Amino acid sequence: MNSHAIHLRMTVGALVLAAALAVGSLPCRAADSYDAAVAHTGRSAADLKRDALDHPAELLRLTGIKPGMHVADVLAGDGYYSELLSDLVGSKGQVLMLNNAAFDGFAGDDRKTRLAGNRLPNVEYRIVDLDHMDLGAATLDAIVLCKVYHDLYWVDSAGEFGWPKIDVPAVLDQLARALKPGGVLLLVDHSAKPGHGNADASTLHRIEEAYARGDFEKRGLQVVATSDLLRHPDDARDQISYKGPMLGKTDKFVLVFRKAQPGK
Repeated sequence: MNSHAIHLRMTVGALVLAAALAVGSLPCRAADSYDAAVAHTGRSAADLKRDALDHPAELLRLTGIKPGMHVADVLAGDGYYSELLSDLVGSKGQVLMLNNAAFDGFAGDDRKTRLAGNRLPNVEYRIVDLDHMDLGAATLDAIVLCKVYHDLYWVDSAGEFGWPKIDVPAVLDQLARALKPGGVLLLVDHSAKPGHGNADASTLHRIEEAYARGDFEKRGLQVVATSDLLRHPDDARDQISYKGPMLGKTDKFVLVFRKAQPGK
């Protein structure tokens, strides 16, 4: 082997070693706690199946939720996210798992099984009137609204589902008021066509992303993170979101808002 080849091999080896040392010296990322919540022993088979569609570790990582925080899972359904949040906030934190009476009915036995035997001791379950949730001012570090924000605008005109008419401004005002300055709100929902606003909330159970941004920005919250993980560009956004051919295949937007802090 000539001297040039030896020099080249030594140079490449040095670069590989330097890269390995650099990677090894990187600090452990906080993301480990989100992965650990998803990998936590005892989660149901249904939850594990849902993980592949929802990418919960990636989405919750955007919020920075950590031990000791107080978090509300609003219209939590059977508590899929509540259980993950329970693990993230730990024994010194608290999760408010909130449903109205109709959503409690939709969740059925799945919600009861999840909470049975004080299985999640830091989760407090409440059935509330969304118009009057009695949330204290500046008591929450984070709020999760996952694929349910559009339901605030849902009008069950036929009375088929027992869904009450909701005072949406009152609900959003309460949520904004309950967040601490610097607190975050994770919003995930099914995309409606541009320009449709909330018009598809009752028929297709979808809502427009730009409309959602405006709803929260006018209440002092600003978008600080987004994700395209749940995007489906081939979704024409003209079919109902929760059943039929679009089940699990809708285009969904992901927004993380932060409440403004005084002087910032």
